[in-house]
Amino acid sequence: GYANEVGESFRPLVPVSVVWASYGVATAYVTADAIDKGRKAAAVSATPSSPPSRSLLTLPLTPVSPQAHAQDPTRVGVAVVDTFVWQSLASVAIPGFTINRLCAASLALLGSLTRWPLPVRRWTTTALGLAAIPIIITPIDRTVDFLMDSSLRKLYGTPGEPPTS
Repeated sequence: GYANEVGESFRPLVPVSVVWASYGVATAYVTADAIDKGRKAAAVSATPSSPPSRSLLTLPLTPVSPQAHAQDPTRVGVAVVDTFVWQSLASVAIPGFTINRLCAASLALLGSLTRWPLPVRRWTTTALGLAAIPIIITPIDRTVDFLMDSSLRKLYGTPGEPPTS
């Protein structure tokens, strides 16, 4: 979600409680996504392996219950932690900070360099913040991928996979 980025963009125009509420929405999204990834990892680890392609002629003669393949708590934990950390950085902390600083600098510069009335400067700052959101997404996502691959993911390997050692 982009809730907190939108909240930060509107900071010059709305009460600070609205901005904080946008962070609440963003955090709820991050948490829900992490839980969803954990459930999917649990479902994958609980589902028996199947041949690459199946037709009615290749179905197994004896059914295999999902309980025959125990859920892997490590896989589930890694999926939840990896998703939560990645989303917290890439969707909340870094974009929120970036838009906050961009808007603060814009408002200050507009105050120094123009004679525009304060409401015009505030709306211009909000427009700049909103316009920046699609521009910052890809560089932030790639940076967080690099940071995670260079640090946390080295502890557990591929996201969603348990460590090989």
